[in-house]
Amino acid sequence: MNPAELRALLPYILLSATPVVVMVAISFGRHHRLVVGLTLLGLGATLASLVALASEPAQAPAGLLLVNRYTLFVIGLLAVAGAAVTLLAYSYLEARPEQREEFYLLLLTATLGAAVLAASLNFISFFLGLEILTISLYALIAYPRQDRRNFEASAKYLVLAASASAILLFGLALLYAALGTMAFAEMPAAAATAPSAEKGWLLAGLSLVIAGVGFKLALVPFHLWAPDIYEGAPAPATALVATISKGSVVAWLLRFVAYADLRGSVTFFAILSAIAIVSMFAGNLLALFQNNVKRLLAYSSISHLGYVLVALLASGDQAATAVSFYLVAYFVTNLGAFGVVTLLSGADREADRFDDYTGLFWRRPWLAGSLTAMLLSLAGIPLTAGFVGKFFLVLAGAGSALWALVLALVLSSVIGLFYYLRLMVTMYLSPAQTKPESAAPARLLAGNVALAGLLLLLLWLGLFPDALISLINTAVISLTG
Repeated sequence: MNPAELRALLPYILLSATPVVVMVAISFGRHHRLVVGLTLLGLGATLASLVALASEPAQAPAGLLLVNRYTLFVIGLLAVAGAAVTLLAYSYLEARPEQREEFYLLLLTATLGAAVLAASLNFISFFLGLEILTISLYALIAYPRQDRRNFEASAKYLVLAASASAILLFGLALLYAALGTMAFAEMPAAAATAPSAEKGWLLAGLSLVIAGVGFKLALVPFHLWAPDIYEGAPAPATALVATISKGSVVAWLLRFVAYADLRGSVTFFAILSAIAIVSMFAGNLLALFQNNVKRLLAYSSISHLGYVLVALLASGDQAATAVSFYLVAYFVTNLGAFGVVTLLSGADREADRFDDYTGLFWRRPWLAGSLTAMLLSLAGIPLTAGFVGKFFLVLAGAGSALWALVLALVLSSVIGLFYYLRLMVTMYLSPAQTKPESAAPARLLAGNVALAGLLLLLLWLGLFPDALISLINTAVISLTG
């Protein structure tokens, strides 16, 4: 490994070193604020390293990771999301009699796995990053240990995620048997020269890979785990599952589709189009019947990942820009929505029932206004990041003449308006009696700071998206090199 490749790995070195430092600090003594500070310092150092590497040429250490501007952009997004979850988790865990410090260790390792996954050039590094991420989530979902629902959600995720990983690994084995390579860049040429007898293995292998990735993204018909896990996991862990976990897979999928040219295969284009359409409608229709806010957001995320597939199936740099911008908007809105759930949750239970939000505006106007903005963004209302994101998705789909997918996106988005408005109306109803607030302002300060930052980002991206679009255009040019 030459010095340039070593420098390119600096963000990964920092993300790996931070949990080690945190673990050493915990061994000397448990101090919640110190661990949170070290976590934020490590994530901040990672962000600073990205700025230093921005002018460096692309590097591919050992042919496993591609560290270029697109990779740096994704790592930056993951680090900012990790910092937001850290602040929200501090407000959440401070009220609970739990050994809190290990939560941040797992958060850091999950972020590291997501960063490895997003930069993967080879199925070896892809699977390694995916498992680092997934194993961290098993334990994160089980926090705090006193709540039996968390254990149930963690056990379900363990069984289902392990099954999905086994399916994915078997698919990778079939791909290797058919192509003789695990490197994305070598696969198109290997597939073109593969004997006809190997075509069946190739088709089966790609199908199993799509199934495994579909589970990680909770796309229909691999979505059944999402509502139960979202409901049972603690709110900060749910925010991490909804954003860092899924976002890293989307970032990887964008790069893999560019290398493997799945758009050129009629069979897989039809399969992914069907998954996208069904996910958009099923997610929105099932959300209509939910009386639990976290389950509602789970079904909402299913539909939003279906929207992302529209741009993934389109062609050209405009499609990559649309996916990347929508990914940022999706991160901001979901972190904000789960941030409100986190700040409303007490020491005894999660604030996930609709009754907890009845008349919220009259009790906590700041949180009600913030959640309203996030829901409007999820619905794609103008002046929000979500509207700009959906506009780019429609533009990418129309530019590639994917009219069926664009029509499905528009119609399913109209359905989504109903359940978002239902929750908003609930917050502005006059309550029969005002519920007492038991949360200490000092405990909520960190979470409110994170929520305020997310709200400002939401409005800034909705009103002035040009700066981010310019940054994304620069990044996606180097998507595969």
